Amino acid sequence: MKLIESPEWQALSAHAENLRDRHLRDLFAADPERFSRFSLRSDGLLLDFSKQRIDRETQRLLLALAEAADVDGWKQRMLAGDPINHTEGRAVRHMALRAGEQAPPEVRAVLARLKSFCDSVHRGTWRGFSGDRITDVVNIGIGGSDLGPRMAARALVAQQQPDLAVHFVANVDSADIAPLLARLNPRTTLFIVASKTFTTLETLTNARTARDWLLAAAGNAEAVSRHFVALSTNLEKTAEFGIPAANVFEFWDWVGGRFSLWSAIGLSLALAIGWRQFERLLAGAQAMDRHFVSAPAAENLPLTLALLCLWNTDFLGADTAAVLPYSQSLALLPAYLQQLEMESNGKQVGRDGQSLDTATCPILWGEAGTNGQHSFYQLIHQGGRVIPCDFIALHEADFPLGNHHTALLANCLAQSAALAFGQTAEEARRTGVSEAMVPFKTFPGNQPSTTLVLPRLDSYTLGQLLALYEHKVFCLGALWNLNSFDQWGVELGKQLAGQLAPVLEGKADGAAFDSSTRGLVAALLHR
Repeated sequence: MKLIESPEWQALSAHAENLRDRHLRDLFAADPERFSRFSLRSDGLLLDFSKQRIDRETQRLLLALAEAADVDGWKQRMLAGDPINHTEGRAVRHMALRAGEQAPPEVRAVLARLKSFCDSVHRGTWRGFSGDRITDVVNIGIGGSDLGPRMAARALVAQQQPDLAVHFVANVDSADIAPLLARLNPRTTLFIVASKTFTTLETLTNARTARDWLLAAAGNAEAVSRHFVALSTNLEKTAEFGIPAANVFEFWDWVGGRFSLWSAIGLSLALAIGWRQFERLLAGAQAMDRHFVSAPAAENLPLTLALLCLWNTDFLGADTAAVLPYSQSLALLPAYLQQLEMESNGKQVGRDGQSLDTATCPILWGEAGTNGQHSFYQLIHQGGRVIPCDFIALHEADFPLGNHHTALLANCLAQSAALAFGQTAEEARRTGVSEAMVPFKTFPGNQPSTTLVLPRLDSYTLGQLLALYEHKVFCLGALWNLNSFDQWGVELGKQLAGQLAPVLEGKADGAAFDSSTRGLVAALLHR
């Protein structure tokens, strides 16, 4: 029986019919203890979901649905190392990467090698071909090999090493790498090539360009071993490129790309912030892992976020969700979560190969506050769509300066309140506006939101935050009966790109393609 046919799902559907038209104003008026009832605290984090369009019955029914979907059973299968990524026959073990002393021996061995390498770069004992110390590091990757370390390095900019600049290149568009190389010194630049198979088109194209740039200055192929390291499992391909095995840091097929920040993929981040801080990142994630594994369902932060997402998507009709970090340092978090959530759960086929017959992952988007307020918030306030929002706030600023942080927090709290409660026509009249302006000054409100408060933004709390969303993704996959750990939708475009590249180079015939594609190829070739 499909989950949507279960008594638990049907009970939620009936409940939604009764609750859908109730306004958050009424829910708060009916329950003066709403904040204390619908908020959770764990290890310094505060999750306030009292502005979600739920009541106690909603919560009870959602928890019953989680039990019916056997979320805890799937959790135990993951922890046991079962191949829950069933389409690829792989276990899902990214939690083992941050398990500390309980981590597998192979994980601890790679972490020890990474630490030694980071120390050699930071101490200046790792030198370039001309004997100069490394001043710049360029991470060349794409997807999970780029988004995680890029986002985290930006988030932890307050903790970055003062004498080492870390850069990121992902796009195969030459406009990404060419301007960067133009301002770097080949004698003092280290490249990290991040590709599990060492065959990723975009990554290898950029890596070869970087190698050519280096060799043009060094004049000796041996320089590659002083300026390139690889994060890969394909020692044959890395050796062909010129990177010796001693410069290759391994990770494993049970580490999915979008869950790989904690592995060797985090090398660029470790170089940016230092090994001690990288270990704190792992410790924060491990703390969230312990909470996720042991906390009761009603007190479990990741499960709570997942159930609210399912409620908003499948019962309140939301097809998008906004992530709104009120922290400029977290400006790249929405982009990171887009991959984490939409690549994991943007699917309509269940584990049994059958259509799910229900909506799954919402379209995720967002921007750092307060910038977004001057961009798309108008649509959330008066655009007529249900758009759930995750507000993220810091108790302490990572860059204390005057009253900046107070103003930032005031805006965050004001927006969540305005979206929840809106402004009635009568309230607009009381502000003194003309009657003609009343319709324009009326705000419907009733937009659901959560607010997550971190005590501060540092390596530990960032680890907590990212692991929180990872486990949310896992819970949603279990609830929707999805495999959250494959990404076959990514592969088709890659295959077609591989077939089209020779056509665009004039080396192959494009007759097999559709008329639109053939017409575009002709236009691009002949201008």
